[in-house]
Amino acid sequence: MRVHAVALSRHGGPEVLEDVDVDVPAAPPPGLVRVRVLATALNHLDLWVRRGLPHLKLEYPHRLCADVCGVVESIGEGARAPAVGTRVVLQPALSCGTCEACLGGRDNFCRSYGILGEHYQGGSIELFDVPASSLLLAPPNLTVEECAAIPLTYMTAWQMVVRRARVARGDVVLVQAAGSGVSTAAIQIAKSRGARVIATSSSAAKLARARALGADEVIDYKAQDFVAEVKRLTGKRGVDVVIEHVGGETFSRSILALANGGRLATCGATSGATPEVDLRHVFFRQLEILGSTMGSKADLFPVLREIEAGSLRAIVDRVLPLDAAGAREASRALEAREAFGKIVLRAKG
Repeated sequence: MRVHAVALSRHGGPEVLEDVDVDVPAAPPPGLVRVRVLATALNHLDLWVRRGLPHLKLEYPHRLCADVCGVVESIGEGARAPAVGTRVVLQPALSCGTCEACLGGRDNFCRSYGILGEHYQGGSIELFDVPASSLLLAPPNLTVEECAAIPLTYMTAWQMVVRRARVARGDVVLVQAAGSGVSTAAIQIAKSRGARVIATSSSAAKLARARALGADEVIDYKAQDFVAEVKRLTGKRGVDVVIEHVGGETFSRSILALANGGRLATCGATSGATPEVDLRHVFFRQLEILGSTMGSKADLFPVLREIEAGSLRAIVDRVLPLDAAGAREASRALEAREAFGKIVLRAKG
């Protein structure tokens, strides 16, 4: 059976994303569940995969997109899954499910851990066969576009804010690049835990929207020295936590914005992977530099509960069609840093 997908067969710019027909079996294989994709969302990771990453080996045509909302279409033999027709959200990564890390709730440490759209085929396809363990019930009060905007960014932000940086009531948290998907989630999660949040961006419109999300103060890092502003806003003390995924000079200067004993959580390096760091700041001031990749699959459960309850919100910047033209425009807009929140691709029908 042939189904529509958006995929790439070579690395390059947005133009390499093409409409293709992909062969899928007539029924899902044993243990898998077939999901009809209603919406999927792009992340900055998709840009890196499209351009090409060292040591990344893809099976072409390769599909992007880790975030998926859909409905259960059919259930493979032996799979325990919600009934056909149930609306679901997919876990954005796969792991073995049997190793010590997986069974200990640390599946993102599994040696076979991989993210949809990067290490495994992604969700930019009409019908997607996935393990039953990947399915969670979608919040009934959300649109499919909002559901598709949740998984990867919220799992990442939850691990950074809650698990790694251990943000608590009274902490002062600096969130860099306020318009990104991870940052819009991190602002809300930090506020929900009683923190005072300072957000940065170079866009006045994005800073205004960051305030609307709950940021207490905002800094235009192009017009202002964000380290000096942080020191001014905190009475020269610095912040307890920095949430960072920019890398480069932003990473280096974020260390200077920390208070003694502060924590910096990083999950990316969009502006450079080899920052200059004065280690004397790290050891003398007893700072913690915390690497973070994704999060435990179990963390998506409390995320969805909080979003359903209204204490957190899925932020959708725009919705485009799930076809090559839509994916190319989404890629272009992400690269141009035009988005605040997630760009979602909606299936036809």
